[in-house]
Amino acid sequence: MIKVGDVFPDATLYEYIEVEGNGCSIGPNPVKVSDSLKGKTVAIFGLPGAFTPTCSAQHAPGYIQKAAEFKAAGVNEIWCISVNDAFVMGAWGRELGSAGKIRMLADGSADLAKATGLTLDLSAKGLGLRSGRYSLLVKDGVVKALNLEEGGGYAVSDADTLLKQAKGV
Repeated sequence: MIKVGDVFPDATLYEYIEVEGNGCSIGPNPVKVSDSLKGKTVAIFGLPGAFTPTCSAQHAPGYIQKAAEFKAAGVNEIWCISVNDAFVMGAWGRELGSAGKIRMLADGSADLAKATGLTLDLSAKGLGLRSGRYSLLVKDGVVKALNLEEGGGYAVSDADTLLKQAKGV
């Protein structure tokens, strides 16, 4: 499992962009993780699924509400990563009003979740292998903070916790 001090693993995620511009087609667009982290500080939070109760009511909204504070703390981007497809992540982002605040990135085959070791097996609930719930801070590709939830809980991966850590880095 990934830990503080490790290089964040490479994978290709996918992003659905609502409006074509700045060289981005509407989507889904591949996002090569290693290239996208170079020279940046990125707050990343992973969660089991788009449109799920805790993810929709608490986890993602906290990061959307605190986006300006993360920028003020030196964070270049905030990424929400889930084992869903780019179209679902795009629709969820549209519903949450995430545009311009956080990037909604799809890990459709759980490649990144597997590479980090931050998986959650929800097969018994009909959801298959998912991303565990976590937050982490990555600076120039290196993990500087990691907050991993136990099971399906929601106690340490919230926006306030990671924001405090971002201010301390």
